Parts: sequence; structure tokens; C-alpha cells
Amino acid sequence: MGEVIQFVPKSGRERARVCREARAIYDSVFPPSGTVSERQDNEAVSHIRDAADVDPVEGGAS
Repeated sequence: MGEVIQFVPKSGRERARVCREARAIYDSVFPPSGTVSERQDNEAVSHIRDAADVDPVEGGAS
């Protein structure tokens, strides 16, 4: 007794599902900071480039 049932329209459920999927994809590409720090302890990070090394017009190294 005392339970509250809330109506959620189909569009709201779909929006929530899409948000969950997007978050899962984002987290797979950009892992949470705890995972990154653990990985950095074990691997050398060689793919980080300084912003000064990137030509804004060409998008490559200057």
C-alpha cells in the first residue's frame, strides 16, 4: 500500500533508452577517470598532442 505509479509516455522511455545507449558509447570511448588513471599506471600515453602542435587550418602537425 502507498505505492505511487507514475505514467511515463512512450517518447519518454525511448528518450531514456537513447540516453543510456549514448552514455554507454561515450564511456567506451572516454572511460571514467578512475579507469584512465589505472590504465596510465600500466601504459605509456603516446597519443596526446599539445594544442600548439596542431595547425587549426590543416588539422595536422605544423
